[in-house]
This record gives sequence, C-alpha cells and structure tokens, in this order.
Amino acid sequence: MAEEAEAEAAEADALAAAARARARAIRLRRQAASAEDPAEGGATAAATATEVVPAPAEKDAGDDAQGTHDGHAEGADGGAADGADGADVAEGEVTGAAVTEAKRSWRRVPSRRVLARVALGVTIGLICALLAASGSMVWQHRSAAAERHRSAEFAAAARQGVVSLMTLDFNHAKADVQRVLDNSTGEFRDDFQSRADDFTKVVQDSKVITKGTVNATAVQSMHGDSAVVLVAAASQVTNATGAQNEPRAWRLSVTVQRDGGQIKMSKVVFVP
Repeated sequence: MAEEAEAEAAEADALAAAARARARAIRLRRQAASAEDPAEGGATAAATATEVVPAPAEKDAGDDAQGTHDGHAEGADGGAADGADGADVAEGEVTGAAVTEAKRSWRRVPSRRVLARVALGVTIGLICALLAASGSMVWQHRSAAAERHRSAEFAAAARQGVVSLMTLDFNHAKADVQRVLDNSTGEFRDDFQSRADDFTKVVQDSKVITKGTVNATAVQSMHGDSAVVLVAAASQVTNATGAQNEPRAWRLSVTVQRDGGQIKMSKVVFVP
C-alpha cells in the first residue's frame, strides 16, 4: 500500500508540473494576444477563465489539481483564440464596410473620363448651335441683301419709265414715242402702241415740250419678277396754247415686270 501511495504521489507531482508548464505557455500566448488587442483579449480571457471544467468524482486530489490547471489552461487558450477570432471578424467587418463605402462613393462621384466626355459633348453642342446661328444670320443677311437689290432694280425701272413717258419734244416726237415703247411691255405697251401715231400727231400739232422728273419712288409690293412701285413725279410743260414751263405734279402707280434682261413698265395708273 505504501508503494502504491508513493507511485500515485509521484504521478500527481508529474501531472502538476506538466500543468504548470502548460499554464505558463498559455500565459505567454495570452500576453502576445493582449499586446495585439489589450482590451478585447483581456476581457475575453477573463470571461473564459471563469468557466471551469468539472473533474470526475473518482479522481483524487492530484487529479483535481491537474483538472483545475487544465481547465484554466484550456479556458485561457480558448479565450485567447476567441479574442483573436473576434479581432479577425471585427477587422473583416470594418474592411468590408470600408470597401462597400468606397464602392458607393465611386458610384456617386463620376470618373474623370465620364466628366471629360460630358464636357466634350457640351462643347460640341455649343459649337453646332453657334454654327447654326451663324449660318442662319448669314442666310438672313443674304436674303435681305437680295431683296434690297431687287427692290432697287424695280424702283430704278419705274423711275426710268416715268421719265421717258413725261419727257417729250415735238421736234423729235417719233423718237420719243419709240423710247416709251422700248421701256414698256405687256398691256401698257400694247395699248400705247395702238395709239402711237395719234399721240405723235397731237404732240407735233400742239408743239408740246415737256420735261419730267421723279421726286420719289417706293416699292409697294414684289411678286417674283414683277413689282408695284409708287412714283411721285413732276413735269414742266410748254405748248402752243401759251403754257411756258408750267409745273405739274403727278402721282402714279407703276407696275414693272422683268422682260428678258430688262425691267419694263407693264401698267401705268395715274393716281388722283
């Protein structure tokens, strides 16, 4: 019995020494873990250390000591491991949140390439708008210039026709009548030509000399190759009945029309 008791005591001492060595190793690992995360690791180790693994009832005092040391060692080891795992999880969650927030920020903020494309599109649109506006202005200017040119041509033709009609001299009546015919067309020319001989005879018999001038012209309307021109004219008349440079004022509505390469009178109406 004495030898058996001594053997059990030696075995208990060996187990106790092993437990102490294990506990020392656990403390070293716990210190290393606490250095990485002092607050979290310490709290986890303390909470875990309070959990003691119950020993079997059949064990003696040596077994109880060994169980107690093993429980503390395993609790400390588990606490350190849990602390490290918790730190890894927390770090992973923080990293994941940062990545998610970065992605959201990247989605919210356009890239430089997108901004450059938008700026290029806006610039091209402005250039096109300016070109269109410039083209429209040039077209309008040219159209207005062309209208002014046509108006001036019609007014000049009406002026020349009225001066020819009101400037007569009985000494060369036939040439003056022919000049009127050369500056007329259409209805007016047909009507004047049908009475040209009678008109020439009246001018010669009355010894008429008239000199016509145009004071003003205004284009009332234009339609393609024709226009209606209002003319204010005056004439000085000398004849055999006693008139000596007698002034007379006239207002006429003259329709002019392009005939070939020349604009001629096609209708003359004396306005009261």
